[in-house]
Amino acid sequence: MLRNKFFRVIFYCFFFAISYVTSAQETSNTIPLLKYIQQLEQTFNIRFSYVDKDVEPFNIKPSTSTNLNNILSYITTKTDLKLTQLNKRYFALSKENTISIHAKFLDNFEQNTINGASVEVLQHNIATVTDSTGYFTLNKVPKNAVIRIRFIGYKTLHFNATELNKNKPVNTYLLSQHYVELNEVIVSKFLTTGLRKSKNGSIVLKTTDFGILPGLIEPDVLQTVQALPGIKSSNETVSDINVRGGTNDQNLVLWEDIKMYQSGHFFGLISAFNPYLTNSVSITKNGTSPQYGDGISSVIDMRTNNNVKDSFYGGGFNMITADIYAQVPITNKGAFQFSARRSVTDFLNSPTYNRYFDKTFQDSDIENDTEDSEVTRKEDFYFYDITAKAMYNINKNHKVRFSFIQMNNALKYAETNANEENSNSSLDQQNTSFGGSLQSTWNSKLTTKINAYRTYYNLNTLAVTNRQELQQNNKVLENGLKLNVNYKINSTMGILSGYQLIETGILNLTNVTQPPYRKNIKGVIRTNAIFSELNYNTTKLKAQVGARLNYIENLNTFKRWILEPRLNINYSIATYFNASILGEYKSQSTNQIIDLEQNFLGIEKRRWILADEDELPITTSKQLSAGLNYDKNSIYIGIEAFYKNVEGISTLTQGFQNQDQFNGEIGKYNIKGVEFLINKKANNYSTWLSYTYNLNNYTFKDITPNTFPNNLDIRHTITFATTYNYKNFKIGAGINYNSGKPYTEPEEGNNALDVLSFPSKINYKDPNSSRLPSYVRADLSALYNFKINKKYKATIGASVLNVLNKKNILNRYYRVTNDNEIETVESVSLGITPNASFRISF
Repeated sequence: MLRNKFFRVIFYCFFFAISYVTSAQETSNTIPLLKYIQQLEQTFNIRFSYVDKDVEPFNIKPSTSTNLNNILSYITTKTDLKLTQLNKRYFALSKENTISIHAKFLDNFEQNTINGASVEVLQHNIATVTDSTGYFTLNKVPKNAVIRIRFIGYKTLHFNATELNKNKPVNTYLLSQHYVELNEVIVSKFLTTGLRKSKNGSIVLKTTDFGILPGLIEPDVLQTVQALPGIKSSNETVSDINVRGGTNDQNLVLWEDIKMYQSGHFFGLISAFNPYLTNSVSITKNGTSPQYGDGISSVIDMRTNNNVKDSFYGGGFNMITADIYAQVPITNKGAFQFSARRSVTDFLNSPTYNRYFDKTFQDSDIENDTEDSEVTRKEDFYFYDITAKAMYNINKNHKVRFSFIQMNNALKYAETNANEENSNSSLDQQNTSFGGSLQSTWNSKLTTKINAYRTYYNLNTLAVTNRQELQQNNKVLENGLKLNVNYKINSTMGILSGYQLIETGILNLTNVTQPPYRKNIKGVIRTNAIFSELNYNTTKLKAQVGARLNYIENLNTFKRWILEPRLNINYSIATYFNASILGEYKSQSTNQIIDLEQNFLGIEKRRWILADEDELPITTSKQLSAGLNYDKNSIYIGIEAFYKNVEGISTLTQGFQNQDQFNGEIGKYNIKGVEFLINKKANNYSTWLSYTYNLNNYTFKDITPNTFPNNLDIRHTITFATTYNYKNFKIGAGINYNSGKPYTEPEEGNNALDVLSFPSKINYKDPNSSRLPSYVRADLSALYNFKINKKYKATIGASVLNVLNKKNILNRYYRVTNDNEIETVESVSLGITPNASFRISF
């Protein structure tokens, strides 16, 4: 064994010696270039002009040629120095700073030649394009330059100029196709920062970039959308948003692909979705993608942050709530985010709370009872919401997400009268939902996403007196499963297809002890749907054409097929001008009825029900709109005309408060309208004026007259607002106007009340033949951002709603008192309502 080691050592020593000798011989064959050109000067009787520092770094092996021209060419090849012949005897050597480059480019799919790809020398005014074979050449390119290769639909490549040196053989490079989402944003700033308009007509709200809107000091999602033309709330709540004259239950509200059956706190005055964890919101009024069912008026799609590597923390408070939120990366593949918000109304009696309380409870059992000075009351009211999300990237192609949300409104109310009789009331409203998704990228063309969810909504009230106990309960339990398959045909065309299964069960319970009465209605609807959509996107044309096929089954009641075609086309007709045509058929099988004015203590009057094709059919809609917009530099002007026809509605779902309130007639409504917006925007300010015209009429064949104004027929809506940024200050001011809602008055004089019937009833004029006064409200808001230190950022905000303290009547109806008299009941808007906030983030 020692002998083998000895021979191994001898071998290594011998090999090293041979290598050293060879290297030494090669080194000994090279001489400094400076010495070599001095030899050439003597041999050929010539002279070289040069700068020592350009020549000194080079060593060269003398050429074996005896021809001067060959030797000079040999020197330039070996050194990259530039040789210039001044005359027959004198030559100049200088450092060469430019080179000639060349290359050839093919696509990486079928290796077709790419003709017309742009070749740019960055930071230099040099460019060309590839020829019909994919080849290009450029001369006098700086050695240190970066070359950028671009072609529409392909990923951009960058090279150092020396990599493409023409002295090297021509190399062939493959360009890989680049696929992008088709809903490209074309208006980067819309009204305020963080609001953007997409080519498909939807509005995207990025809460992290949100600037300021009049009256808002926080990016409340459902308050913000009301700044858009065609969207408003007729009663100043976020839980009753009317899009192009539709009712709130006709909006599909999604949070992380989960359908929400509750959207508001404080019984509709505050959005139930924490705006600081909600990363983006997309609002679509027409031309909806067929992947969405339900929501015949709009789709409001909310998403939280989806990037695992992001890390952020924050919290704050205002005069109604306090909250915290955070995202914490656990590993480089996983992260966890959460938020928690709770009202401070049960221990802080702020001016904001007082205004909200007066607005919410003005027409409730609670407010009515307190009118008696001999009644003592005690109320306990609070709300909260919690969200959580776990994210894990299995690898770069497969991502798993789990989401959870819970929101709750709770009210307990007790009173004692002069006779020491006690009554207790309680209301609890909550929505608990969770879901998960798996998103997979299989190759450069195919991606899939599968998600499942479960959502539970419960509204429960209990009113107990010495004589009676009344319980009302509305429950919704829904399970959903959805598969999306996205296939990119080429750089301009793609197909989105999928399947969706939704099972919805709803229960409505009313139980009275004295006199004994119990009503319990429950049902289940199952919807299977397949959908497909073709997307086509070029620099001038964006088109989405598709359809959704629903098979709707109400268990043991009915079965029905419904086909819903969808259309969304946007075309650039000229520089700065875009035209759009949008259309859709949609349907929904869940609605909210308003059957009793004092339902759920008179606070939350709506309850969810299922279509049964008897008392309440499936609601269907058809909508078509055409628009034209101009967007250049700081000016945006847009106009859109629309027509919408909605069938299968009931007087029970429309909130009638007249002779047709309880009859349950089935009918339809149609809307013709125009939305106009002009927005002047700059880096530090934005001013806009919007106008919406709606002509909204009901048609009921069993009501006389058959056609009359819709309860939400608000003909004219005008908004004028401006925001201004100065350094760390943001200021917003605006005024909102709309014509009054229709309502129904009683007949004049003695004909107003029918005392012969039992109980007495009111004789009304024609439905909705009268109008409320016009609505006017001015709002102000201000924000100041500052840094506490390098890590912590803070914001102080203040706002005033209805700064003029104008008394706007939101609703008016009539009822018969115990004394057989007609009483007028009016719902009044918020009075002057201040608010202030402080927030910190890091």
